[in-house]
This record gives sequence, structure tokens and C-alpha cells, in this order.
Amino acid sequence: MTGPESCKALPMLIVTGTLGARADTFEELRALSLEHVSRSRAEPGCLEHGVAVDADDGLRLVFFERWSDRATLDAHFRVPASRAFAAKAAALVVHPPTLNVYAASEVSLR
Repeated sequence: MTGPESCKALPMLIVTGTLGARADTFEELRALSLEHVSRSRAEPGCLEHGVAVDADDGLRLVFFERWSDRATLDAHFRVPASRAFAAKAAALVVHPPTLNVYAASEVSLR
């Protein structure tokens, strides 16, 4: 199906982010990130939450998240453990983290 009918899915929010570790902080930052991902996946409205090591930069962690709506994402940012993760991560990175949020709808290619 093509045209407007193929775009009727409800909007969601996509969040991307990066953390650039120092060589001496990578393992600690990776462990903190994995804990954050695991906890976040259990939150209401979280459709997907993951972190991976950048294939081109072994000290860079890349986050990809999908949230059902703005209210659930805002609630995620207010969770004390999310705030604690951000504060701990900020102390372990080589430069300020990046964070981008996009509104999107899934589009069928069939």
C-alpha cells in the first residue's frame, strides 16, 4: 500500500544518544549503560531501549530508544535512577553526551 493510507500508524518518539568514554572509564560506563537500558525497558511506554558499541569507535556507546508518547518519555526523564545515570555518565565521558528526540510514525513498505 502506498500513499497516506500507509502512514496511519500512531506517532512515537525516537531517542538517539551517544556517550564517548575515556579508555579508563569505558567498562564502567558500559556497565552503567546496560543497567540503565535494562531498567528503562520495564518502564511504561518504552517500546525499545538499547545500547551498542560503535563499530567505528570502540569507546563510543550509541543509544536507540522508542517511546509510545511524550508523556512516557517525560516520565522516564523524571525517574530518579535515570537522573542518577545521567549524572554518573557525565563524569565518565570525554565530551558532553548527545541526545536527540524525533517524532515518527512507522510506515509499512508493503
